[in-house]
Amino acid sequence: MLEQLLIFTRGGLILWTCKELGNALKGSPIDTLIRSCLLEERSGAASYNYDAPGAAYTLKWTFHNEMGLVFVAVYQRILHLLYVDDLLAMMKQEFLEIYDPKRTVYNDFDDVFRQLRKEAEARAEEMKKSKQVSQLTNSNIGKNQGKVQKSGLRGGNEKKSGRVSGNDDGDGENLKGQKTENGHANGNHIATNKSPSMGIVNRTENGSSDTGAFNVNKLQKLRAKGGKKTDTVVNKSSKEEPKKKMTKKNRVWNDSPEEPKLDFTDPVSENGEENIAVVAADEGESMMDKEEIISSESETEEDEEAEKDGKVETKKKGWFSSMFQSIAGNANLEKADLEPALKALKDRLMTKNVAEEIAEKLCESVAASLEGKKLASFTRISSTVQAAMEEALVRILTPRRSIDILRDVHAAKEQRKPYVVVFVGVNGVGKSTNLAKVAYWLQQHEVNVMMAACDTFRSGAVEQLRTHARRLQIPIFEKGYEKDPAIVAKEAIQEATRNGSDVVLVDTAGRMQDNEPLMRALSKLIYLNNPDLVLFVGEALVGNDAVDQLSKFNQKLADLSTSPNPSLIDGILLTKFDTIDDKVGAALSMVYISGAPVMFVGCGQSYTDLKKLNIKSIVKTLLK
Repeated sequence: MLEQLLIFTRGGLILWTCKELGNALKGSPIDTLIRSCLLEERSGAASYNYDAPGAAYTLKWTFHNEMGLVFVAVYQRILHLLYVDDLLAMMKQEFLEIYDPKRTVYNDFDDVFRQLRKEAEARAEEMKKSKQVSQLTNSNIGKNQGKVQKSGLRGGNEKKSGRVSGNDDGDGENLKGQKTENGHANGNHIATNKSPSMGIVNRTENGSSDTGAFNVNKLQKLRAKGGKKTDTVVNKSSKEEPKKKMTKKNRVWNDSPEEPKLDFTDPVSENGEENIAVVAADEGESMMDKEEIISSESETEEDEEAEKDGKVETKKKGWFSSMFQSIAGNANLEKADLEPALKALKDRLMTKNVAEEIAEKLCESVAASLEGKKLASFTRISSTVQAAMEEALVRILTPRRSIDILRDVHAAKEQRKPYVVVFVGVNGVGKSTNLAKVAYWLQQHEVNVMMAACDTFRSGAVEQLRTHARRLQIPIFEKGYEKDPAIVAKEAIQEATRNGSDVVLVDTAGRMQDNEPLMRALSKLIYLNNPDLVLFVGEALVGNDAVDQLSKFNQKLADLSTSPNPSLIDGILLTKFDTIDDKVGAALSMVYISGAPVMFVGCGQSYTDLKKLNIKSIVKTLLK
């Protein structure tokens, strides 16, 4: 049974709702659909599942892009209603006949909806009955075929038993009834005689065997001869070896004067105390506080339909017809018209390291938003599709909610508690290094920072973080190795509360998304300490793997947590961004799959090499 059905504009104005249903929905499925699906360019999906406490809904929708209308149906997920798609299509067709942009109330559509609903339900019932009839006929045909096969097998077995019957003399074999009357086979001193193709060896009177395909004795003789030849060759080479042997001269290593050793350790004074070099003062301003300047040079748009193997895609329609369509601008866009341009865009996105699954979903969403629209005058389909894709990419990369760390730090400081940030990610992506970059940036804004060495798994992790803390003159809380990282983080937060530290940066061990024990330990750390921000540190080099990493991290954190509202990934820190040139697609893949914004971008090896993600630059690079 339908729970809710409504029609609204893309601007959010509700034109009509079904008064007969009037069921109070638990939660806010419509708002979640708009926020998480329609605005995030996921409208190409067939349906959306919404979970709320005590309810599980499925939402289906359809658009009329020319009028800017959205038709949405909500029903219980357990019901699996078959007529919803058909009902939405009929509603769209009927509603357009009475639609007027000046009207805001459509009470007269109630009677039309009742009739459409009856027709859709009756059609679905007929389809269900026809499917059941076809299944019954198929099952009867299958049973009859089974009976025929069984009877055929039974007759075949009888024939086989009659053919193979024969006498056995005790020491011979039953050879398909081919024995003579006295029970022995014809032949001179041959015990058995079977064809070589059946794998039976013919035995001769001297006991040797001859398969007909090859002779084992000959093969053994050939092997013996080959061994002798190799022996003679080895012997000859061993005799000639002393003549060719050359005496090797000893290498002199200390021929040149000693060069000064490369020692990068911190100098130690005469009394044994370390001289801490204040590197932070010499590094300069962090790139986080610098505005990135993008050149606004207008680039000539290449014809996207002429990029595939040097062949112009518009030849399918003809040059004149495509030019006439672009000038006239009266034709409604159909899916077949959009496919060539969308395919070119998908290939372009994939060459920029966007995951194939994400690129395909994006193209489906853009197609759903353009289908049915009229093409503007003097515009090409390719430019229209590119403009729609650009808008979609900007919407995806723009954060849903503003996360201002400095503002949140000051808000936590007023409540007299530290702001806790946990860095998570797979092995070798640069969590500890970029944690130090974030600490340096916070230091420049006069924020008291403390590091927590909760990577008690990897050898050298504590020493690495200790080195960063010493160079930046930041306190560090550590308990060594083989300790529970959740307890270490909890004690670090307590220590920061006593010392008056504003921010605690928690370093965790790198772990693969499929490592169950380590993912369980991470879930425990986040559940026990309830951090304010969970940052996923990922490489800009990955493509399809970024989708797998983020989705499984979020899934594990949700499944392994005992809290009803588990803390998931809040933001992304993208590392090694300076090594990818124009392959910036990992940023899009990560944001699309998780919904979390890219908050930091690592672009070098010094403490200042941390910056914000420039959305316009990323979109421009992806579509270039």
